[in-house]
This record gives sequence, C-alpha cells and structure tokens, in this order.
Amino acid sequence: MKTSDLTEFDRYLFHQGTNFHAYEMLGAHFVEQEGKKGIRFAVWAPHAKSVSVVGDFNNWDTRVNTMHKIGDGEIWVAFVAGLGEGELYKYAIEPQWGGPHIMKADPYGFYAEKKPQTASRTYDMSHYQWGDDAWKVQKNKESSYERPMLTYEVHLGSWRRTPEGEYLTYREAADQLISYVKDMNYTHIEFMPLCEHPFDGSWGYQATGYYAVTSRYGTPDDFRYLVDMAHQNGIGIIMDWVPGHFCKDEQGLRHFDGQTLYESDNEQRAENWEWGTTNFDYGRTEVQSFLISNAMFWFEEFHIDGLRIDAVANMLYLNYGRKDGEWMPNKYGDTGNLEAMDFLRKLNEAIFKFHPQALMIAEESTAWPLISKPVYMGGMGFNYKWNMGWMNDMLKYVSLDPIYRKWNHDKVTFSFMYAFSENFVLPLSHDEVVHGKCSLISKMPGDYWQKFAGLRSFFGYWMAHPGKKLLFMGGEFGQFIEWNFDDSLDWHLIKEYEMHRKMQAYSKALNKFYVDTRAFWQVDFDWNGFQWIDPNDNNNSIISFIRKAEDSNDFVIVISNFTPEVHNDYRIGVPAKGSYIEVFNSDGEDFGGSGVRNAGEIQSQDKPWHNREQSIKLTVPPLATIYLRLKRQNGSGVSFPEAATDVEAKGFEAGEEKTSAAVAAKKKKTAAKKTAAAKPAKTATTRKTVKTTTKKTAAADGAETTAAKAKPAKRTAAKAAKAAPKVKTAAKKTTRKTAAKTVAGDAAVNA
Repeated sequence: MKTSDLTEFDRYLFHQGTNFHAYEMLGAHFVEQEGKKGIRFAVWAPHAKSVSVVGDFNNWDTRVNTMHKIGDGEIWVAFVAGLGEGELYKYAIEPQWGGPHIMKADPYGFYAEKKPQTASRTYDMSHYQWGDDAWKVQKNKESSYERPMLTYEVHLGSWRRTPEGEYLTYREAADQLISYVKDMNYTHIEFMPLCEHPFDGSWGYQATGYYAVTSRYGTPDDFRYLVDMAHQNGIGIIMDWVPGHFCKDEQGLRHFDGQTLYESDNEQRAENWEWGTTNFDYGRTEVQSFLISNAMFWFEEFHIDGLRIDAVANMLYLNYGRKDGEWMPNKYGDTGNLEAMDFLRKLNEAIFKFHPQALMIAEESTAWPLISKPVYMGGMGFNYKWNMGWMNDMLKYVSLDPIYRKWNHDKVTFSFMYAFSENFVLPLSHDEVVHGKCSLISKMPGDYWQKFAGLRSFFGYWMAHPGKKLLFMGGEFGQFIEWNFDDSLDWHLIKEYEMHRKMQAYSKALNKFYVDTRAFWQVDFDWNGFQWIDPNDNNNSIISFIRKAEDSNDFVIVISNFTPEVHNDYRIGVPAKGSYIEVFNSDGEDFGGSGVRNAGEIQSQDKPWHNREQSIKLTVPPLATIYLRLKRQNGSGVSFPEAATDVEAKGFEAGEEKTSAAVAAKKKKTAAKKTAAAKPAKTATTRKTVKTTTKKTAAADGAETTAAKAKPAKRTAAKAAKAAPKVKTAAKKTTRKTAAKTVAGDAAVNA
C-alpha cells in the first residue's frame, strides 16, 4: 500500500471531498524519518484542543507522544520511532472545553483489538503477495451484466463453527467455505459486514472500524488470503458495506473530537432513533473523502469485486423510519436527502472511474427511480439493485396454502411488469429468515414432503426469473430453524436426513443448470431475454414463459406449478416447430420428488395456442418447475410474436366440436360424480407418486381446457384446506394410485 507524504495537495483534496485515497494519508503508517523507522500517526480532529497517541508503548500516558497540527490546523500528526506491528493504540483527544480526554479508536485504523477490547492495532499492509492476476485479467474481459451471478450470502461467524464452537478463521474459511461454494456451483460469495464492530448481535451493520477487517476471524492478510483463494477458484467476493449510519459506542466516530464531526450538527439529521445509531453527514466534504476512500480501500487493498450498500433508503429519505415531527423537508419541501443523493452519485462515479468492472449493489427498498442507472442518465449510479418487491411478494405467495394461491396469482406475475426497469438482483437474504419470519422451508405450507417440493418449485421459478440471484446460507439444504448469528448452521441435517441431502443435491444441480444456460443470464435486463407463454392460468396456479439468450434460437421454456396437483395433457404454445425435451425437473426422485416427468420427446403440433402457431401437450408435475428445450426444428424457425407478451389464457381450442358450455357442464357433472363415489384418498401428502410420462400424439384429443383434465397428486388443494396435514417423516413412502390406468400402462414406453 502506498503512503502519502501528507502533502498540501493531498490535504486540499481531502477537504474538498475528492481525496479518494485518504487512507494513504491518515491513520498509522510505517515510515522512516531522519534515519529512524517507526510509525506516523495522523488523525483529523479539527475541534480538539489537544491530541496525543497512547498505547502500551507509553503506558497510555497522554503526555508522552503528543501530536501537533499541520497545515490547515485540522489534522494532527505524531511520529513514534521504534514501533512495530501489533501495537495497541488510541487517540486521546482533549475537547475544546477541557476536561477528561476522550479515548478514540483510529477511524483509519487497519486492524483492531479483538472484542470486547476496543483499541486499534498497528498493521503493515504491504506484506501480502497476491496470486489472483488471472482472475483480474478475465474479469476485465467480461461484463457482469451478461454473465451468471449466483451469490451465496454468508455470515462468517455462523456459517460453520469448529467442534469446540469457535469461529472459523479467515484461512480456515478459505479452505472450507470456498471449496463448498465451488462444489455447489455458486459464482460469488457475499459476506455480511466484516468491518470491525463491537456487538455480535448487530451482525456487523453497526461499525466502529471502517478500515479494519474484523479481528474475530484473523488478520487483514488472513482475509486477503481468503479473497485470493476465492479468485483462484473462480469465485467473486462481495462485501456488505454500511455508509448509512454508525454505532454510538464511545470509541467510535460519534462526537469524535468532542463535537459533531462525522455526523450532522442537526440532531434530526444525525440521530437514527429507530436503530439507535448515528447517521453520517453527507454534506461534509471530509466525510465524503472518508467514505469514498473506504469503498476504494476494500477494492484496492483487499481485491474485493463488489459492495452491497446497505439501507440506501435510509440515506435517500429524510423521513425514513421517522415519525411526524422527527424530520424536516429539504429546501424544496420534499422528502429527499439532497446531500445523500449527491454523495451516492459521487461515490459511484469515483468507484467506476478506478474500477470499471466493480459491482455496486444497492439494497434500496422503495420505488425510487433509476437506482441502477448511470449518473449521466439521471440515475444514482449503482449498477445493480436488490428487488425487494419481488422478494416480499413471492415469500407471501409461497407461504399461502395452495388453495388460496389462485386468488393471489398477481404476486407471481407482477414482478415481470417492472423486471427491466432496473438491473435487479433477486435476493433471498438473511433478513427473511430471522425475527420470527421462519426459514425458507418453514414458510412452505403442507406436510413434510410438500414443504420440500414447494421450496424446490420456488427455487426453480426463481432461477429462471430475469435478474441475478442471491441466496442466504442454509436455504440450499432446507434448514428448518431460523438463522442464529451465534451458532453454526445445522449441517447435521444433511448427514442424518435423506430429504435434506436431496434438497442440497437439487440446489447443486439447479445452480449448475443456471450457470451452464446462457438463456438464464445473458439477457437479464431487457425484454429481449424474456417472453410470456401464459401468465394467466391462475385457476391452476401455473405460469409458463420463455427465457432467451442473445441468439434467439437458444431458449428455455419454463413451467411452474404452485399446487400439489398433476396436470396431464396440459397444452402450451411454443415458439418453434419440432421436438421438445424436458431438461430439468424439480420433481425428480433424486431430488426427493415424486418422479412425475416427461420422458422422451414431445412433438409439437400444428395447433395454434397462446397466440402461437405451434403447441405441445405435456405433463406438469405437482409443486414443481420444469424446463424444456427444443431438440430440433422442423421447417419453421423460431417465432417470438410481439403479441405473446400480453396473452389471455384460452379456455378451449378454436375449432373444437364441443362448446365451452358443454365442456363446463360435463366437468361439473364429473366432479359431482367423483365426489359422491370418493374413497379415502391416498394422496401424496407423504412422498411418492407413480412416474408419469407424456403421451406423444400428433392429433387433437377432443375438447381440452388449459388445465386439461388435472388429476390429483399429493393432497389436492381443496382437501389440503380442510385438514391441516401432519408432518410425516421423510422415510415414509406412499404410492399414488392415479385415476387413469393409462399412466401405469406407459411403463413399456418408459422402459
């Protein structure tokens, strides 16, 4: 790391808010002065009456190593000869009014004492030899927008612990975590905040040391090793970063030199009453230099690939989380924080100037426009935004009993209305599996089998939805209990329970399919990469759509069924004539599913459907998502009519001999007859069903609804509503007797 000579020009830039490498100037740096080696300490404390650096090396005596002002009179400096690495120190600041000294950790300190102690430690940042040149070269050749981004969100203190219950070190995590992430086919790791923080229960979101990677898990070079190993294994590193607010602990930034400094002197702006923290003063230029330099520091000194900026809405809105009387409008009478807007634009422009391939991801929970658009287009300058609306809608939807989903179908489809308004990341984050919200699998309704099936189906839909992806640790194998920051994930579930092993195997296979399938990520932020087949089959809670790569011949058809019901002879329109094959099925037995599948080839028919000239009939498994690909094209090319983006589901095929009224009457009569003659149902509230294959017919089969003679699998939605199913063990298996013997008769075809 370079060390600035504290030149007048560097100080000028710092006070102008344009010194984007202020950490080379301030803090504790190893230097040589007048032939003596030691450490130069420098701190910004404009309101202080006096400042001294204290530590074990001077018995914490404020009279020994006093600091002096330089240049502009706001920066204090002292050189202490003979100091090496690992020395504990703080700044003893005498406020203007006199009185006892304020003991502060170094705002620019590179290393800190392990909690619960609070002093800074000297650390030489010039040791580490990086080995990730190949990663950097490859990254500079690619655009993240047109590459897969499947992120595994990690809280390092609770991902896994040692047998004694201790934290893994950065180097231990480099061996265990990276090999796991690589094996599971994730592309990135996102770490929850690793800046030094005093309270474990804040999860790192209330920091005291913005430049100090937390000492809980090791040294700065240990963390560099983790990043280096990730890059050498093809894994990108993203870190949560919190420029919105900081904690009030006495060793931190609040009232740093006896007065407001990093925070506003307007109490309404400074106080964050909801979180018990203090907001930064974005209008102060030295604070801008501090924060932008900090972001730059993580990219340049730790080679991270991206920052996820936490709580952007808290920065942008003056009234965020505030009651009437707790905030004042801006000069235009509006709610926007003008200084924060300018800061965020300045931050992003600076980062992309020095690091064009950086990932700057906003966690912004409102409809503020153009968050992920460039500043020159009027945007905030981020290149990605978390899609919180999608997350909230879908988690509410999948928490519903399937019988109610038909009346909430808009929660599945609405996100596609605005999917391309921003460069979205679809997050299933830590915030959704804590504080009584339940884990992902516990959100799923139904019995033991249905919970896993529901999660697999949801993941399959999520993976195909436009946008990059993020999953919090533990979701991939279906951890039942909520996340606990103070304990390891329940890894024993994988060892002891078959369904958790199969869920993990499913996640691994799904991730692999995503990474290998251009259609799922090459055109993520444009309508050219997506087209509806049928968004309107709310009665069956089924959606179908197409994802496309830049080459329109490279496409995948996606069908998601959010009910525990098998649909045989289900017809959808397809964009090309030819044979279709099922290439992925969340209901596979290897994944813990019932094994309902479409074996062999599905030949398209010259039957218009969903505003397309060609259509196919297939079997839709229960609580499942399936992917289809075109095996070959016969005659006609791929057709993606514009009209197909606004489709109305057809109730019956044009030209059929029977009228819709007759079909409806027959269905009603049949349903009544089945109800009267019903035997105790052997539905699949436990695990298995008979394997089902799609019949390959080239001719029409009479009157045919979109649902096409749905047959119950697992527990039907109506029966599931009447009785709360009891949880059964994964080992118990029940074979479903289908209403039609023709399915079983297809065994010869399967063979």
